[in-house]
Amino acid sequence: MKAVLNAGAVAALTAVGLTAGIAHAQSYPTKPIRLIVPFAAGGTTDIVGRAVSDALGRELGQPVVVENRGGGGGAIGADALAKAAPDGYTLGIATVSTMATNPATNPKNPYDPLKDFAPITNLVNVPNVLTVNPKVPAKNLKEFVALLKSNPGKYSYASAGKGSISHLDGELFKYMTKTDMVHIPYRGSGPALNDTLAGQVNAQFDNLPSSMPFIQSDKLRALAVAAPKRVEGLPNVPTFAEEGMKDMNNMAWYGLVAPAGTPAAIVAKVHDAAVKALQDPNVKKRLHDAGAYPDGNTQQQYAAQIKRELELRKKIATDQNITLE
Repeated sequence: MKAVLNAGAVAALTAVGLTAGIAHAQSYPTKPIRLIVPFAAGGTTDIVGRAVSDALGRELGQPVVVENRGGGGGAIGADALAKAAPDGYTLGIATVSTMATNPATNPKNPYDPLKDFAPITNLVNVPNVLTVNPKVPAKNLKEFVALLKSNPGKYSYASAGKGSISHLDGELFKYMTKTDMVHIPYRGSGPALNDTLAGQVNAQFDNLPSSMPFIQSDKLRALAVAAPKRVEGLPNVPTFAEEGMKDMNNMAWYGLVAPAGTPAAIVAKVHDAAVKALQDPNVKKRLHDAGAYPDGNTQQQYAAQIKRELELRKKIATDQNITLE
């Protein structure tokens, strides 16, 4: 015989659940928090995660421990986060690659970027950059395009992995310039950067923070940046828009997300701590020096940002016929 609860009983149980959830959030966290960075160490995602993690831990009162889970253009780490317990003790860095380009180009992507995560806040916005090894005989973007056209298939570009934003940017660049380069995918921009610096790969589409010190030390040559205006510290490097490539001129972003189902009160608490962490002078300087712009928007604004980016990348993938299959 089934028990039937009246409206009062249902309301009472709901109130008990809400009270328990609030109490849990008030005591949270009581142990270290894992922060999944879905790319290898050394890349921009890792730089952002480590720049914010210490300050976030101080705000929350528990250590935030970075765990690099590279591979699959960020999909392996993102999938691990999606499947983690929604208790606030596993968070992750979300990127354009994990939330938009990979889902837009890979029909077998194992997670849903809009359903499997609880957006917390966008941490930073970051210009993208096209660099070449100094041995490449091209001093600017026009010379590089001319070089590629006269040598189809001879030159290569590195990306952070299949389905990553750098992969999609590389394929879009090839389409827009009607050139041919060989794509060399890595398990993150860090390993890709190492081989570009060594001359094993000729060019790289990267996020600016990981490439910036090598551009400034002349170990890489920057040809164009994706940003609303020229980047401070690189005044001689034009934007893609200036070069007539507006579709290439979108900045990347790096946000904080939790598994779907994480209690709203915990998500709100982490959000507030993250916003405070971004205001830490040391964090601001570290990000600024790397060419990143701190954000800290609301949960709702970040959710809308993810949705817009996914729709944009789906359109690009469809229009350019880019797929990982």
